[in-house]
Amino acid sequence: MLIILAIALLLLLPSPWSFVGFFVVFGLWLVELLLWNRTVKHRRKAVGAQTLIGREAVVSAPCRPIGQVRLDGEIWAARCNAGASPGDRVRVIGRERLMLVVEAAA
Repeated sequence: MLIILAIALLLLLPSPWSFVGFFVVFGLWLVELLLWNRTVKHRRKAVGAQTLIGREAVVSAPCRPIGQVRLDGEIWAARCNAGASPGDRVRVIGRERLMLVVEAAA
């Protein structure tokens, strides 16, 4: 937003003030950009199969005990010791390599 303001000042103000306004607002934009980058750089990334634990999925192939579940549009291999039929909702309680361990949702 600040970069748009800087360009508008460059075009709308009279000659010496347009450059002053442009460079002041452009400098503020650079400071904002650097501060934003500094705060974002140190955030933890939430990726991987471990982020699926605790989420609910829908059974797409019978789990007796091994089957498939659909979670966020992806199909995962799953193991459900109690068994689950297609359409049942299950909760992810763990994972073993690329297989999710699920149980019936309450």
